[in-house]
Amino acid sequence: MVEGSMTQGAGQGPDVRTATLRDFRVPAYIHETTGPAPVNPGAPGTAPDEGYTPTQRDLPVINRGDTVQVQVMPEPPQPRASEEYGPLFVVGDVHGYLAELVAALQEQGLLDAEGNWSAGNARLWFLGDFTDRGPDGIGVIDLVMRLSAEAAAAGGYCKALMGNHELLLLGAKRFGDTPVNSGAGTATFQAAWLLNGGQKTDMERLEDHHLQWMARLDAMEEADGHLLVHSDTTAYLDYGDSIEAVNDTIRETLTRNDADECWDLFRKFTKRFAFRDESGPSAVRELLDMYGGTRIVHGHSPIPYLLGDVGSEDESDGAGPVIEGPHVYADGLAIAMDGGVTMAGKLLVCQLPLSV
Repeated sequence: MVEGSMTQGAGQGPDVRTATLRDFRVPAYIHETTGPAPVNPGAPGTAPDEGYTPTQRDLPVINRGDTVQVQVMPEPPQPRASEEYGPLFVVGDVHGYLAELVAALQEQGLLDAEGNWSAGNARLWFLGDFTDRGPDGIGVIDLVMRLSAEAAAAGGYCKALMGNHELLLLGAKRFGDTPVNSGAGTATFQAAWLLNGGQKTDMERLEDHHLQWMARLDAMEEADGHLLVHSDTTAYLDYGDSIEAVNDTIRETLTRNDADECWDLFRKFTKRFAFRDESGPSAVRELLDMYGGTRIVHGHSPIPYLLGDVGSEDESDGAGPVIEGPHVYADGLAIAMDGGVTMAGKLLVCQLPLSV
């Protein structure tokens, strides 16, 4: 396998029509993200800061303009049994960019022109981070929830992993300004959420079924030899010695509803770059040996950061590298899927396994 960037193509509730790309000319809901570009705490060329706590902005944001809120009902039908599944697809960090997500899924043939599931028994995994920074995080969650029902009815599936921004939004909603021990002084989920791209309109539209859906998400899964996770960190090892144990431990932690415990969980899954430098391949192998699989697929760290092409907010003005596909690195053992949509990059959807 040659390291580098590549692309891989493919090509219950009431029946509510979904917005199509044509509908984007007259958006039903518009919210503009403003504010200065954040600072990257782990710039290439420096060792990851194991003591880092997410109490400052850590990624730049580029304003992408209008968006559309997709109205759906979150009541999925019972999934229909399927004798076998079709091809496997993964989606990188979405961060509220609903229009870009719909376009990317349509480009891969997973959605039709009306935004409905059109991939039959295909499998689709989202790697987490549905909200924050972008303009319509709740619209993204609504879409993923609806597609989960539609894919199951067609004999496939659409599933999602827990990202650190799901933990952040849950914490901001549950604990607000309750002080937590951040390891670097007093912090609050509310302050961290706002600093890391929290959108007030998302909070206003957040409902109980969104919270329940996020709290039940798995943290890791294995599919066709690919270990799927959100964060490029070894922190998963702190929560269990099997995929099932990690997922159970994280759900139990969220169920206990302890602010400090939830903050520690969020802090650990905000760490990044564990697979990037010389020790990266051994870190990947440690996770693969424990949980199975032959490759890790992750989001969380934008590919321009992993490549060392963007290291500060001064370089994050949209003039960075053009990311056209996933980045394979760590001796071919890791696949990064965050194309940097918040940095005017590409929202990546690709089919696995990758081929040169």
